Amino acid sequence: MSGAIASSQVSIAGVQKVFRSDDREVIALADINLEIGQGEFICILGPSGCGKSTLLNAIAGFSLPTSGKILVDDVAVTSPGPERAMVFQEYALFPWMTVAENISFGLEIKKLPKDEIRSTVSGLLSQLQLTDFRDRFPKDLSGGMRQRVAIARALALDSPIMLMDEPFGALDALTRRSLQDELLRIWMEFRKTIVFVTHSIEESVLLADRVVVMTYRPGTVKKIVPIPLPHPRDTASLPFIQLQRELTGLVMEEQMRYQRDEIPGGNQHSNVRL
Repeated sequence: MSGAIASSQVSIAGVQKVFRSDDREVIALADINLEIGQGEFICILGPSGCGKSTLLNAIAGFSLPTSGKILVDDVAVTSPGPERAMVFQEYALFPWMTVAENISFGLEIKKLPKDEIRSTVSGLLSQLQLTDFRDRFPKDLSGGMRQRVAIARALALDSPIMLMDEPFGALDALTRRSLQDELLRIWMEFRKTIVFVTHSIEESVLLADRVVVMTYRPGTVKKIVPIPLPHPRDTASLPFIQLQRELTGLVMEEQMRYQRDEIPGGNQHSNVRL
């Protein structure tokens, strides 16, 4: 199934990804077709092993498809590019750099004027409530603060597309909700295109314009569910709960396939993170 929209910024057509080793072949993605519009917030949802991270890495240009194509603004993705910023679950901060230095790193690589770098970093520190932590090192920060720095660093590059791989998955519930609200505020202000991988059904309904539900391996698009609810969304409202139930049913069908195909075999899991 494809998600056809009027004007797409990211176009994924017939994408397949195969991982091969000496004694094994794993088809991670099979015939992925998806159109993502400029300024959309897309969540990719599915059970473990369905290829969510593999698909995100392909869009990022870190691991190219075995076949098919991915276009960003009608240009084929062949490598990472400045128009696509990535935010990982593991924060990926430089431990020897301060908060301000981490945020400014990409800007310095681009050799922007020092005054512009200082202004951009100061603005982001304020926007993400990090001003008091500008001279701290990552080891001195909580998980939530580290993820704020990672988001600030991605925003500093002013990339039109943000790719986020379970960025809040390791956080406690209250910190997670705070950063979800912060991300929505940023998205509504700047209208960047966001592709967000998550295991959380509630998180996908809270954030997304559309939720792309993937099948268990080989991963393909099972269904695309629009989320026609205005922000801010009430997680206790009947429409929210109904969408959660629909998505839960879709994901559980694939989770049952995972349990049937993987768990009885005992040791059939691939070491590759999909």
